Amino acid sequence: MPLPDLRRPRIPTDPAFWRSPVRGVRFTAVLGLVLLAGLTVVTVTGLLSYAACNPDLNAANDSTPDKGWLGFYLFAWPTGPRWLYRLTQGLHVTVGIVLVPVLLAKLWSVIPKFFALPPVRSVAHALERISLLLLVGGALFQFLTGLLNIQLDYLFPGSFYPLHFYGAWVFLAGFVAHTALKLPRAVRVLRGGARSGAAYGADGGAGGGARGGSGGGAGGAAGERDELASPDPLPPTLSRRGAFALVGAGSLLLLLTTAGRSFDGVWRRTALLTPRGGTEAGPGGFQINKTAAAVRIDAADRGEAWRLRVRGPAGEFRFSRAELLAMELHSAALPIACVEGWSTSDQLWRGVRLRDLAVIAGYPDRPPSVFVESVQRSGPFRKAALRDNQVRDGRSLLALEVNGAPLSADHGHPARIIVPAAPGVLNTKWVGSLTFGEGW
Repeated sequence: MPLPDLRRPRIPTDPAFWRSPVRGVRFTAVLGLVLLAGLTVVTVTGLLSYAACNPDLNAANDSTPDKGWLGFYLFAWPTGPRWLYRLTQGLHVTVGIVLVPVLLAKLWSVIPKFFALPPVRSVAHALERISLLLLVGGALFQFLTGLLNIQLDYLFPGSFYPLHFYGAWVFLAGFVAHTALKLPRAVRVLRGGARSGAAYGADGGAGGGARGGSGGGAGGAAGERDELASPDPLPPTLSRRGAFALVGAGSLLLLLTTAGRSFDGVWRRTALLTPRGGTEAGPGGFQINKTAAAVRIDAADRGEAWRLRVRGPAGEFRFSRAELLAMELHSAALPIACVEGWSTSDQLWRGVRLRDLAVIAGYPDRPPSVFVESVQRSGPFRKAALRDNQVRDGRSLLALEVNGAPLSADHGHPARIIVPAAPGVLNTKWVGSLTFGEGW
């Protein structure tokens, strides 16, 4: 009869409580460097996305009016190349989704450190803990709100834009501080791998690494203890290479089931995890994010009584759709790219140039910015402001047709805005009025 185990129960603050033989500083360092590269891309493209929405131009564009000095970097978003926002926001969302397995694996690999005692050993250790709290809390919050926003039904309480914006800066503070504190160690661990590889097993597997740590031996660099390796590991069932392969396979699966939303045809049907709107038959057979019914646009709003109001120093003018069609029309091949990360290929739009309408409003020489209002009755983004450089671009149109046919109701009939390289939220549909100049 075996003797009972009289050892005291292990609790999370006991290093021996965490018995996975996969954990180790080298495993964590590799994941950390992958996250460093990926999260840098996500952070930069996220800040660019905020700038592209022209938040400092008009209150209608700014969902974070109290941003203060956090908006120090904002700049006039360019209109070229035409696919610029399609690229930056596609990268932002796609890379963010692909990093989810890496982030979860990284958090799993360092979870023993959250329970380590004493919680603070020195000033340097306190700074590390604070940076870790900001990094982990900010990352989880950003990933959660971002993933919810790219789905059809955004369920997170509150407005996505201010939550995601302020959360980004909390995350960025932790990201920069933690990188400064931990990057030298991560590089040292990886460089020391060749010298201490024997401690990790011949294939970089789990068993040797954990036991190397338990003896106070090599971590990732010669002479350093592996504080993440269990002192009492379980028998290995998965090597560290196998763990890396598992994380990589998860990221690859997410890539294959999300990236297609940035392309047309069969590729879009592979985006099983990131659905966004639908399409219609014929010339308007491309993504529809917001339907006329969803924002309470009815036939009367788009019928014969509809008039476009154009305002400026020269006064107020009203144009029917027939009168707009009688003006000089121009064509532009432009994509639509949305903040949720989906986009279309180039569609052929035809309509009146915004800079020509600015001339009618009283600006014959240098078109100014313009304030656009939709006739939609409900839903966000009923109003938006465009910069003067966007108005001046000859490809910026009040579009009346797409792909050789009149706009459909769901694509913005009777008229919509289309601007190169602009976020989809600025390409206002069902336009009712354009106000040029500063008197908004």
